[in-house]
Amino acid sequence: MVQESRCSVAIVGGGPAGCVCAYFLQNECDVTLFDGGKFLRTLLPTGGGRCNLAHAEFDFKELAKNYPRGEKFLYSVFSRFGTAETLEFFSHIGVETYIQDDLRIFPVSDSSADVREHILQALCNVNLVKEQVVEVKSRGNAFVLKSDKAEYLFDKVIIATGGHASYDIAKSFGHTVIEPKKSLVGLITEAYVSELAGVSLQCGGENVLFTHKGVSGPYIYRISSLKARDKFPYKLSFDFVGKIDFQNMLNLNPHKSVKNLVSELVPKSFAEFILKKADVSLDEKCHKIDGKTRDKILEELQNFTVTITGTDNTGEVVTCGGVALDGVNSKTMESKLINGLYFIGEVLDIDGFCGGFNLQNCWSTAFVAACGVKSALSV
Repeated sequence: MVQESRCSVAIVGGGPAGCVCAYFLQNECDVTLFDGGKFLRTLLPTGGGRCNLAHAEFDFKELAKNYPRGEKFLYSVFSRFGTAETLEFFSHIGVETYIQDDLRIFPVSDSSADVREHILQALCNVNLVKEQVVEVKSRGNAFVLKSDKAEYLFDKVIIATGGHASYDIAKSFGHTVIEPKKSLVGLITEAYVSELAGVSLQCGGENVLFTHKGVSGPYIYRISSLKARDKFPYKLSFDFVGKIDFQNMLNLNPHKSVKNLVSELVPKSFAEFILKKADVSLDEKCHKIDGKTRDKILEELQNFTVTITGTDNTGEVVTCGGVALDGVNSKTMESKLINGLYFIGEVLDIDGFCGGFNLQNCWSTAFVAACGVKSALSV
């Protein structure tokens, strides 16, 4: 009796999505994972090197709300493989996790390198090929894959090239690609804000950090994601103190300098900056602050406005844009145009906020694609 050959699957891209998809396929298919560089190299800088694996939101619809692009598409994906399943997967391969107070989930080792090692060790039945894929074409019911070194034939191909590689393969098969834009980045502002470099304040419960180029920090990353497709320049306003009775504070501290009073609300250097901007002497006593001057100071505290002129590319790892979702089946991650072709991870027009959401997209779409491939084999 002749044993039927197993389905051959090529996964293009050895990042988080590609590797986890290979893991879930390796026992049922002959899997070859291609990458021209170091496998899982993009995992190493995540979470500041600690690897923010996921976010402790276990309701799939609530989880999907953290994706400015892709929310509705992810309903089906997350309903099958969400946070709970992610933690179960990592526990199964030997990566124990913990949840921070801000609900971000990290490995107990606090090491991206440790997570990388565990994932790669789990790929015991996967053929890892360090070659750059340059072209994929269909041939009958199969695919011809060309790398920079050789040519291969596969039954199915899964594209997991991330948000920074070429989209030529997707385009060659007729898929629409939404132009990638930088997301989760610092923002460049008008030059005068450079005087505040190093100052950190809270806005909306999240950190805003002034840099030599502009503003950065978790709050800014969220804003940069939401406004990723806005045209420059645009203005941003920050409320750094919330609702306060500033007049009452002035009344209760008549002989205190206004600089020292405002420094109780915000860092001293920022207090000095806004007082100079409001043309107020730093040594002016509180009892000498009239209503007009009070309102000018309060306006700077509650409505501090900057003009955004561009994005700071330093450390940028996430893009919005990619393969348009209307061409992909969310139940299988298979192309609606080409049978046997799949897309997973950040190559898709999906991006989330900071907090483990972009890696969650990788883990979840990888699992769903693996299930889609296996389901097609049984038809």
